[in-house]
Amino acid sequence: MGSERWNRTLADLVAEVPGRAAVFDRLGLDYCCHGQRLLSDACAAAGLHAESISDLIDMPGRPGTDGADLAGDPVALVDDILAHHRYLRDEMPALVTLAGKVVGIHGGRHRELVQLQELVTALWAELEPHLDTEETVLFPAICRLQGGERDLMYGPVRTMVREMTAEHERAGDLLGTLRETTNGYTAPADGCDSYRSLYDRLADLATDTHLHIHKENNLLFPSIGQLPPVG
Repeated sequence: MGSERWNRTLADLVAEVPGRAAVFDRLGLDYCCHGQRLLSDACAAAGLHAESISDLIDMPGRPGTDGADLAGDPVALVDDILAHHRYLRDEMPALVTLAGKVVGIHGGRHRELVQLQELVTALWAELEPHLDTEETVLFPAICRLQGGERDLMYGPVRTMVREMTAEHERAGDLLGTLRETTNGYTAPADGCDSYRSLYDRLADLATDTHLHIHKENNLLFPSIGQLPPVG
């Protein structure tokens, strides 16, 4: 991998090749909440060496999009992000229920599942009101600003963006702890089908949520300062 890559941010590298999102997830590199870190700094903090990850980062990414093609259209980007919201609203309550089931079956032998259940419940408690606020207040405000409405001030919107970004940070921390608690979402050998399904679905949810937060933090929110002037 060219040395210049090490002086680029994680967010830029994912924007260049969307398939890197899954690679960074596997490596435990947070490209959403901490997407402005240089790759070199992020790898140093994670104890990763250039030789061990250069092939992974340079390989052609799988087809997909990180939303970069929508960065110039905040309204279209909002619509794209709402698909992630729908996924979370469908998946998170089911995962809370499944985590409870797996704890009931395996919790006696695998005490880490008790913490996992608490983390999954806490993650949904963090995310659900966050989604509500974005869908009912922030996203409509961004769309109205894009439409040039004159009765809406940038200040309150930017304040809300700061609040949403802080909530993203908390969700990212919970996902990081989930990854540690599940040993990188690797179910133990004695895990039943429900156990393995829980871990697989949590891994998918983490990947989707990291991409979702990346789209907001690194694409949608910066676009607010580029919207047409109001008033």
